[in-house]
Amino acid sequence: MFFRQVLHDDLGCASYVVADGGEAAVIDPKWEIEEYLELAEEHGFEIRHVLETHNHADHLSGKGRLAKATGATIRVPEAADVEYRHEPLADGDSISVGEATITALATPGHRPEHTAYLVSDGSRGEEPWLVVTGDSLFVGDVARPDLAVEAEEGAHGLYASVQRLLALDDFAEVWPGHIGGSLCGGAGMSEKPGTTIGFERRFNRLLRTEDEVDFVRALTGTLAPQPPNFRRIVELNRGPLITDPQPLEPLAPAAVAGRLEAGATLVDGRDTREFDAAHVPGSINVTMVRAAVGTRAAWVVDPESEVVVAAATDDEGRRLGRLLEAVGFRQIAGVLAGGIEAWRDAGHPVESTPAIDIAELAGRLRAGDVRLLDVREADEWEEGHVDGSLHVPYHELRDGVPGELRNGGRPLAVACSAGNRSSIAASLLRRAGVDDIVHVAEGGIAELEDEGIELVRG
Repeated sequence: MFFRQVLHDDLGCASYVVADGGEAAVIDPKWEIEEYLELAEEHGFEIRHVLETHNHADHLSGKGRLAKATGATIRVPEAADVEYRHEPLADGDSISVGEATITALATPGHRPEHTAYLVSDGSRGEEPWLVVTGDSLFVGDVARPDLAVEAEEGAHGLYASVQRLLALDDFAEVWPGHIGGSLCGGAGMSEKPGTTIGFERRFNRLLRTEDEVDFVRALTGTLAPQPPNFRRIVELNRGPLITDPQPLEPLAPAAVAGRLEAGATLVDGRDTREFDAAHVPGSINVTMVRAAVGTRAAWVVDPESEVVVAAATDDEGRRLGRLLEAVGFRQIAGVLAGGIEAWRDAGHPVESTPAIDIAELAGRLRAGDVRLLDVREADEWEEGHVDGSLHVPYHELRDGVPGELRNGGRPLAVACSAGNRSSIAASLLRRAGVDDIVHVAEGGIAELEDEGIELVRG
């Protein structure tokens, strides 16, 4: 039996290929399907089944594209309530792929329809060799329970689902739908690609909690902000199949200028220092240097609005467009051909933002000549922040700029933990007309202690 994990690195999403006897099933395909087609060509199998564990809330499924490309049958949990042609799978239903058998195991909690898939290899034996757990059990964590139902209801469902999974033998491999960094789990989620039932039974803090009340309390007590755009993504995944990617054609600077004047947003994926040096006025820097590009963009740009993308090269611009597509952006007008150089050469205006590193920020804080805006999340703020600094998580600036950030008499230094979120925040502030901005492009708040700046907790 052939088994392969395929990752969407930007979102931390995992999908799986199970093949035997010249045929294959793909479980939870990502939006970009080329890797599955390449695997089929390389290993000589046909993709005949596309399975979904649930209606995904954080990324656009590639099931429609894959079914169109291969003619595969789409099979989803019977409670998924979808609008496209499919074969429903009930708890205990099985499909065969050569000598391999894939069996549905209902595991509600993250969503009511959620289903894991047990995989057995008939050439080895009848017992399940592995389980694709989707968004139920992760490495070191379990899924968040609050994206489809009330958090406590979802947590009780997950407790029961975890007990079903723990009935498997310790040797059974666990292959989750996400690795660390995804918003579908919590802080305990590991970046390891897989685990075993025995390892999780022993080391997963939530699985060691035998009392259901304690499990629910632990799972619901520290929920992160809900992912942006998640309700819309669920509806896209439930609705009519999306079978084609957007063309992402190159656009001349004059065409881009016209679209921006009409209300489109330019998302620039370059390195933060490059963006600070020169950028299109009003554009937003969602750097591709770090992961979670699509998610961060969806926090601050309406995915239903028209977007133009730009990057260091046109190929990188197209890659940025695909990352936005994967989180539900469906109005991407095209790529700024030639990037910022072509824009400037065409005579269009550019802006720049002063940029400093963490050492220079420390010196300016001691001198008292800047105000500090910390745009990290609340839990990061509580772990350590500069006394007297301002705190607004970067995505809250999407809805407007608080009055305290304007006209403070001193430049506003914008910082996060690495420079990526602060660059988004500085972009949004500039877009809103706040000009006296200094971007902390290198280093993060926690590193200020190494520079002699005291941090306070709580």
